[in-house]
Amino acid sequence: MSAHPIRITKRYSFELAHALYAHDGGCAQVHGHSYVLEVTLLGIPRVEQGHPKNGMVMDFADLKAIVNKEVVHRYDHALLLSEQHRETIGTLGSPFGKVLFVPWQPTCENMVLDIVARIGTQLPAGVSLLAVRLHETATSYAEWNVHDAIR
Repeated sequence: MSAHPIRITKRYSFELAHALYAHDGGCAQVHGHSYVLEVTLLGIPRVEQGHPKNGMVMDFADLKAIVNKEVVHRYDHALLLSEQHRETIGTLGSPFGKVLFVPWQPTCENMVLDIVARIGTQLPAGVSLLAVRLHETATSYAEWNVHDAIR
C-alpha cells in the first residue's frame, strides 16, 4: 500500500458534574452529564512488515491508555468547578471528595480546550491531533479542529 494519511477516531464516555459560576440560568446549579468524547488523529499507517503495529496510524489501545490517563480518569465521577467556587465548597467533605477546581469556567467548550492541551503532547511522532468533540448531552457538543486553530 502507498502512504496516504488516514484519520482514526476513538470514543470514550465519563460522568461529570459541574456548575457554571455566575451563569444566568440553570447551569449555575450543580448538575451532571454523561459526556461522550471523540478523539480523532491523523497520520500515515506504519509500513513495516513484521512490526506489531504494521498498518496502524496508532494502536487504539495506546490511544485509549493516553486518553484514560489524561482525561477519563481525571474527570470521571468528579465535580468540576471554577476556582471562584473554592471558598463555597472547600469545606465540604465526603461525597464531594473528587472536586476539581480549574482557573476557567467549566463549560463544554473550555473542557475541550483542556483535553486538547492534555492529550496533544502525548501522541507519538508522526501522529497529530486532528479533532476533539465532546458531547455534553445527546443533542449538544463542542468541537476543536486543528484546521480551525490554524486560522
